[in-house]
Amino acid sequence: MSRLFKSKFFTRSLIVVFVLFLLIQVYPYGRDHTNPPVKNEPVWSGPQTRELFSRACGDCHSNQTEWPWYSHVAPASWLIQDHVDNGRAHFNVSEWGREGKNEGEEAAEAVEKGYMPIKNYTWLHSSARLSDEEKKTLIEGLKATFSEEEEGEEREEITPARTPGSGG
Repeated sequence: MSRLFKSKFFTRSLIVVFVLFLLIQVYPYGRDHTNPPVKNEPVWSGPQTRELFSRACGDCHSNQTEWPWYSHVAPASWLIQDHVDNGRAHFNVSEWGREGKNEGEEAAEAVEKGYMPIKNYTWLHSSARLSDEEKKTLIEGLKATFSEEEEGEEREEITPARTPGSGG
């Protein structure tokens, strides 16, 4: 009898979990997958710095986010939307020079100390996993890019640029 009870309990539990999963799909947060236009970018120290930044950081810290299929499924969509919203608010290279906090000095330090890219991002995005050499190159490039910005070098106005995987 206890085996039957456990089996019914397990089946009912699975049904409840499945129904809850379906219900949370109705909650709209995490489905506003918009990419605002690129307004301005820093003058990158070189194309490799821009490419490495796009690969490892660009999905959350630019307006050129690539939204994977699982970004449409709750609760993953909630986490991804939160990361992108916070990343863009803190540091967004597609709105360079905007009012408020958008300082580049911290970018190289965050990569150097291993804070960025965040681990749960690199688990699902193998292209964001940088080799030691790529990491070194990115850090040096970010330092060069943002030290030039601090010296007052003019910012380059651009049109929306190639995104990783767009072939452009």
